[in-house]
Amino acid sequence: ISFSFAVNKVNLVGAAATVNQNLPSKNYTIGAMPNFVAPEIKKFMTWDYVVFAALFLVSASIGVFFAVKERKKKTSKEFLVGSKQMTCGPIAFSLTSSFMSAVTVLGTPSEVYRYGASFVLFFLSYTLVIIFTSELFLPIFYRSGITSTYEYLELRFNKIVRLAATLIYILQTILYTGIVVYAPSLALNQVTGFDLWGSVAATGIVCTFYCTLGGLKAVVWTDAFQMVVMVAGFVAVLSRGTSLNGGATKVWEDAHEGSRLNILDFDVDPLRRHTFWTIVIGGTFTWLGLYGVNQSTIQRCISCKSEKHAKMALYLNLLGLWTVLVCAVFCGLVMYSHYKSCDPWTAAFISAPDQLMPYFVMDIFSLMPGVPGLFVACAFSGTLSTVAASINALATVTFEDLVKKGFPNVSEKMSVWISKGLCVLYGVLCTSMAAAASLLGGVVQASLSIHGMCGGPMLGLFTLGIVFPCANWKGALGGLLAGISLAFWTGTGSFIYPAPATKSIPLHLSTLNCTLANSTEALITAAPTLAPDRPLLADTWYSLSYLYFSAIGCMGCTITGLLISFITGPSKGEDIPPVLIKPVCNLFCFWSKRLKVFLWCDVRHDSLEVSADPISSALLWPRSSGNTCAHMDFEKKLPEAAANKTRTDKTVKNNTNKEKNHQIRGYDSEENSYANISRESRL
Repeated sequence: ISFSFAVNKVNLVGAAATVNQNLPSKNYTIGAMPNFVAPEIKKFMTWDYVVFAALFLVSASIGVFFAVKERKKKTSKEFLVGSKQMTCGPIAFSLTSSFMSAVTVLGTPSEVYRYGASFVLFFLSYTLVIIFTSELFLPIFYRSGITSTYEYLELRFNKIVRLAATLIYILQTILYTGIVVYAPSLALNQVTGFDLWGSVAATGIVCTFYCTLGGLKAVVWTDAFQMVVMVAGFVAVLSRGTSLNGGATKVWEDAHEGSRLNILDFDVDPLRRHTFWTIVIGGTFTWLGLYGVNQSTIQRCISCKSEKHAKMALYLNLLGLWTVLVCAVFCGLVMYSHYKSCDPWTAAFISAPDQLMPYFVMDIFSLMPGVPGLFVACAFSGTLSTVAASINALATVTFEDLVKKGFPNVSEKMSVWISKGLCVLYGVLCTSMAAAASLLGGVVQASLSIHGMCGGPMLGLFTLGIVFPCANWKGALGGLLAGISLAFWTGTGSFIYPAPATKSIPLHLSTLNCTLANSTEALITAAPTLAPDRPLLADTWYSLSYLYFSAIGCMGCTITGLLISFITGPSKGEDIPPVLIKPVCNLFCFWSKRLKVFLWCDVRHDSLEVSADPISSALLWPRSSGNTCAHMDFEKKLPEAAANKTRTDKTVKNNTNKEKNHQIRGYDSEENSYANISRESRL
């Protein structure tokens, strides 16, 4: 039976003692716990508050600017998706800033400090995720002319599937945003003395303010500004930390001696917390649920003025992800070099690992007023951008998927006010959820666990619709429920029964050069007790790496959905608009036209080969009595699409008209863009 003792919630290395179960039941003295003298760390000063306040002031000002600039634009679509005239640059910055939140700024350096630099392998996951998103999911969403990603589910399946997915997304985003708001506020409060609930409230108020006033354009441009602040904060920490610890070469040598550079661990054990396979495979599924089908990402991509710009934004965003990841990993290595002989976590100078980074910043910048404020601004830049993106996406989904369905005849002026009211509502909800986030443990694992449990099944649902024409709505709904059940079963089990310590042991942390106090803590006396009973699955299924939660949910949804679809009768390919299906088989069967057509499952992709735009695809889509509800929606829009097509044929460029006389005004064949057409005409 093992006893692990902690002082101030700190795991003390070597504080475990083995006691024979057959010994008589009495108290045993384990030993004296050393008491260390914590170095004096200064709190926030006036200049730090000035720099930090400037971040909030600039963010709020951007919201006011766009509220004034766009005051004449009265439609909800202009408010929620920026009139679909955004370019790739600000969208790329916005995407990076939103998903590299304070969880990354505070959590990743701490992970590297304690477990090593294997976290850098996420650059492979990010690469795979961006490729899949830009080449598989984005073209379908962009060409469908949708505002909410869940509109696709109604077009492909029916309203029930769309509603179920919408509710799950709302739950997932509110939970995740609560972590993003609470975690940095707590860490900074305990290290810098910055008021906990004051920072939580300030975050919620400022985000809600500029989301409500400026809409998506304010969110995007504020994110771009906050991305610059985030990188500036990292660069300041890296520069100062490296110079204090003897330069980059010395930092690298210290990391190597401390085993922090053992990156390539090819152990296939799925119970290990971080290995090459868990990060590359599990991380890809987790982040694909975030990027590939997440409303927050897709909403900004489809706000671009062309599909080409949307893809460029994603690939530019990949460079941003790599940059922030490398900065965070190197911050962890510099922090280890600085504290290699006196670990503040083991010595109980701080009470949680997520406080390591702010503690380090307050330590090395103690004589440089204003710079700690820059780092806090860096951390809160990530928080503000993520919360703002979440509020905007939640408002969009709720308005498009719930409000417009219940009140289809609402005026445009009222639509704008409802959208702004939803921003306020979700701002309050997301800020309130910060109180529940304190129960979820480390910020990195908690946030990715939530995304895995909810995002994985959603990824499986969209994969069913986009890749498998045979999937029907019963299979989609059944698969979604099965995926959610599997993912939450695993995630909840791992929360109640944490994995054995042997699967996630931190690397060696030393207190050799810490200053001992004159006295030690009182002798700790404990009576032997039996280890708590653990169910059979506790050390197997519940101990899976948290990065596999998304893969479990996705695979469970996809496999169950296909089985139910075949049992209840698969969908007929000829009843599905080709614009809603991605013919993935074309990549593998390019050498055989006959095999490609066979694997299309009767979907008329040949119409897309003749006609490059989705309007012609819709017009060529055959009418049959067995079509789904989505088909009926398309049929209602076909006359208008045909009229628009006829009316605009005359304005097509001469050189394009010679080759493709089916195209319409506003469609650019090189960029796959639609500049001046309505959603109905695109369909």
